[in-house]
Amino acid sequence: MTPERPDPVPSPASPAPAAPPWAPVPSATYRLQLQPDFPFGAAAAAVPYLASLGVSHLHLSPVLEAVPGSPHGYDVVDHARVRAELGGEEGLRALSRTAREHGLGLVVDIVPNHMAMSPRHNHPLWEVLREGPGSPYARWFDIDWQAQDGRVLLPVLGGPVGEVLGDLRVDGDVLRYHEHAFPLRDGTADLPLPRLLDAQWYRPVWWRLARTELNYRRFFSISELIGVRVEDPEVFEATHGTVLRLLREGVVDGLRVDHPDGLADPDAYLERLHEASGGRWTVVEKILADGERLPAAWQVAGTTGYDALRHVDGLFADPAGYGQLLDEYRRFSGPGPDRGGDWAATVRRAAYEVLGHELAAELDRLTRVAHRLCATAPDLALRDRAPWALRTALRELLVRMEVYRPYASVDAATVVTEEAAAEARLVFAVPEEAGAV
Repeated sequence: MTPERPDPVPSPASPAPAAPPWAPVPSATYRLQLQPDFPFGAAAAAVPYLASLGVSHLHLSPVLEAVPGSPHGYDVVDHARVRAELGGEEGLRALSRTAREHGLGLVVDIVPNHMAMSPRHNHPLWEVLREGPGSPYARWFDIDWQAQDGRVLLPVLGGPVGEVLGDLRVDGDVLRYHEHAFPLRDGTADLPLPRLLDAQWYRPVWWRLARTELNYRRFFSISELIGVRVEDPEVFEATHGTVLRLLREGVVDGLRVDHPDGLADPDAYLERLHEASGGRWTVVEKILADGERLPAAWQVAGTTGYDALRHVDGLFADPAGYGQLLDEYRRFSGPGPDRGGDWAATVRRAAYEVLGHELAAELDRLTRVAHRLCATAPDLALRDRAPWALRTALRELLVRMEVYRPYASVDAATVVTEEAAAEARLVFAVPEEAGAV
């Protein structure tokens, strides 16, 4: 059996699109959340009103094929096609023409970081689960094949596998569990169910195990979205071909990049996107800490405006009342220092909680990577580091990071200061073990 959608056809590499004369730099955008109940046709009907507001461009949520019924579209399953539930490519082109007639351009959201963890709709993922690391599509996904005995953990079961075994059934060359469908490895369909499960390149497990056992990169703690390796040139071409073609043909004018901080190397990705798009207007969804600036190397026009929104919000909050409100809050609730009584202590406690719960699997993966690097390091001083010590060091350094994420182009000392490292070393009872920091 094949997935329930046709195979995607990667677009061949094309010349970088040149900006058409009718695509000025956006001065103001109006975001439209597209979904099956609000497709391209509904957006086109709203264009006259939106144009009257004085905006220059419509900002569209993701337009590529997503999980059927998705209300947001960030769970992409096929980068080669414009989403049929929204009206397909013809619907998008019609919206573009209507927008042009009213003096508006289009900016579209792209999602390079992840795809939907929905094998029956996601053909590349289906093939990886069927063929394992030998699949041509294995390079697409950020999977740690050295963990979980070389099998992809799938946290989809409603309980421990022994309790839900009766809900798992074989249907030809497909394993089904309620609405889920997974491919069976060749030659395994006739095995007894326990042996069949052990013979696959994946392992269906109780959903609660995702927090600590997951071995693929995901979007924050959302296991339904699997990380994509767009740092691979072949993957970049396959996942961006359609969007670049729409830019080249003048259907859309600019891009909004969703969650670039999830990528292995945002610097290199944005440079490649800048070159491939011919330098078209692009902004990024970026969370900036107070006082933090976008990396100078990023080839973008700026952020989507979270930082600006923080300043705009300040217009509606009178700073003169801040102290009184804070005093009243503390008097009424009586929070402990790390429960709202002190901001720095509260942030630190929350960071520990996230690393120990929501992102425990990610911390474990970093630990595995650090252990492999130390074990094979030419510098013998880095060897003989216990995984628990490396995990402790990573945890203590991470909770002391003052920015959302560091970048290869930024000096590590500006992200993990010597003061933070010294504090992290104090956690170790034995000074010699503190060398893991």
